[in-house]
Amino acid sequence: MPIVVDIDVMLARRKMSVGELADRVGITPANLAVLKNGRAKAVRFSTLAALCEVLTCQPGDLLRWETEGAENAEDAEDAAIECGPGGRSLP
Repeated sequence: MPIVVDIDVMLARRKMSVGELADRVGITPANLAVLKNGRAKAVRFSTLAALCEVLTCQPGDLLRWETEGAENAEDAEDAAIECGPGGRSLP
């Protein structure tokens, strides 16, 4: 998914546990784990606002956009170099 959740980064910076953050935000640790691990399909603005308030940060500190396949960018770059026009392999 192109949206990456960096809650774990902010937790480390604030030296806070998942359980403490969940308690202070008012959500279950399980739901926070789903969000933190990038498995959530949506997040309510009220939850995002509460996370930002507790972590003293901006939404952009918690969420960022990456292009699809960014983790394989080097592989794609290598493939582009090895392929000619139309994606055919070069001799």
